[in-house]
Amino acid sequence: MLFNDADRTRIAAAIAAAEANTSGEIVVIINTRPHRYAATMLASAVLAAFTLPFLAVLAGWTPSLLFPDWDAIDAATREAHGIEGFAAVQAMLFVAVLALVGWLRLDRVLTPSGLRRDRVHHAAMMQFRARGLTSTLGRTGVLLYLDEPEHVAEVIADEAVFTRIAADEWGETIAALVAGIKSGRAADGLVTAIERAGAVLAAHLPPLPDDVNELPDGLIEL
Repeated sequence: MLFNDADRTRIAAAIAAAEANTSGEIVVIINTRPHRYAATMLASAVLAAFTLPFLAVLAGWTPSLLFPDWDAIDAATREAHGIEGFAAVQAMLFVAVLALVGWLRLDRVLTPSGLRRDRVHHAAMMQFRARGLTSTLGRTGVLLYLDEPEHVAEVIADEAVFTRIAADEWGETIAALVAGIKSGRAADGLVTAIERAGAVLAAHLPPLPDDVNELPDGLIEL
C-alpha cells in the first residue's frame, strides 16, 4: 500500500490549501494497477510461431522427427504430413510463447516506452472526463494523474486553464510527481506537486468571490 490514512489526510489538506488561492479545481488520481499489453503478447506469439520453425528447418530439423514411419510412407502422404507437422509446431509455439509472455509479464518489457506512455495518457484522459473535470462552472478543472507502475505523470487542464497557462509551466509539478514515486515517497511527491500546481493556478486564475468547491479534494486511488 502506497498511502496510509495520514498520507491521504495530508494530500486532501494540500488540495484544499492550494484551491483556497485560486478558482482552479484540482483532482489527484494515482493508478497502482499494472497495465497489460495484449497486443504485445499476441505479436510476440505470432512472431515466434512464424520465425522459429523456419530457423529450425534451416538448422536441420525435418518433420520426420514427428512421424516414426516417415521413411515408409509415400511422397504425397509425406508432403501432407510435413505441412501438418509444420502447422502443429507453429500452433504449439504460439500457445507456449503467449502463455510464457503472459505468465512472466514480459508484455510490458517488450512494449516500446512510447506506447506505454500513450496508454497512460489515454487512461488519464478517460479519468479526466469520467471524474467531472469538464463540468466545472468556469471550466477550471486540473487533473494531476500519476501512474505508479510506469512512473509516468500527466497534468490535464480544462479549457479555461489550458488557454491561460502554457504547458511548460507544469514541468515542476510533473517532476515532483515522478520524483516522489521513484524515491519511494509518493505522498511527499504528491503534496509537493499539489503545492506547485496551486502556485501556477493562483498566478493565472485568482479565486472568485462566489467560488465554491465543485470537485472532491481527497486522493483518488485506482
